[in-house]
Amino acid sequence: MAEDIKTLDDLKSVVSGGAAVAEAPRREAQRDELGRSYATGKRKDAVARVWVKPGSGKVTVNGKAIDAYFARPVLQMILKQPFEVAGVVGQFDVQATVKGGGLSGQAGAVKHGISQALQLYEPGLRAALKAAGFLTRDSRVVERKKYGKAKARRSFQFSKR
Repeated sequence: MAEDIKTLDDLKSVVSGGAAVAEAPRREAQRDELGRSYATGKRKDAVARVWVKPGSGKVTVNGKAIDAYFARPVLQMILKQPFEVAGVVGQFDVQATVKGGGLSGQAGAVKHGISQALQLYEPGLRAALKAAGFLTRDSRVVERKKYGKAKARRSFQFSKR
């Protein structure tokens, strides 16, 4: 280097005055020919395929309304979280198909899929969804049973005699 950099100010002047810093590439919206965005959500053993398009806020899971498929209010609340965090309640219709796992895992999978599809439809929503942790797949799954054990970790009852 021709210039001697001894302080942070020298470094700043070299970086700002020197080569232009490349900007991060702009994210583009990904939509199909019907104006929908598609994403896959996963949680435990459940896998959800989710399509999001502008609409009145109607959510359909496996051909049923949200309150018919997820009867528990807690599960319905989980599905509505991405819209509330992004501030787009009632602006998108969701059509999802989900397989595997139980109801709780399926709700988590649909939530993950909705979040992914929303940020693909409108890249500006990515920051809010990422800050809330909705774009990260929850990788916790049931631990497998080991041989010589009653369950995954539980040992058989010890008998002294």
